[in-house]
Amino acid sequence: MRIFILKPFYNKKIMKKDTLLKKNKFPDSIQAILWSKDIKNADLCDDKIYIIHQILAYGDIREVKWLFKVYSENEVRNIFISYPARIYTKPIYYFIKNFILNIKEDINENDYIKIAPCSSCC
Repeated sequence: MRIFILKPFYNKKIMKKDTLLKKNKFPDSIQAILWSKDIKNADLCDDKIYIIHQILAYGDIREVKWLFKVYSENEVRNIFISYPARIYTKPIYYFIKNFILNIKEDINENDYIKIAPCSSCC
């Protein structure tokens, strides 16, 4: 008679992300990017649309790396496409779309690029 010992199968990367989500931990540097939320009260699940857009638009490479430790690339890409936010400058929008998220399909840039007020009309 053979006895098989089955080891539990799990993805360490997924486990790490789940742990981060449960702990709801933010690095201190994130507070400057999430200025309309207190990170002590922010929730990684409930506020993920806001968190993802704010970090993509205003974060530096450290914050973007942290973002991809917390959320999968696919999840960030889906949020970016499904919930556009008009907070990006044109260069940042194209950098995020083409290089960070590698989005090939056409999406309406007008849904993402903020419009600066015209100095001659105001």
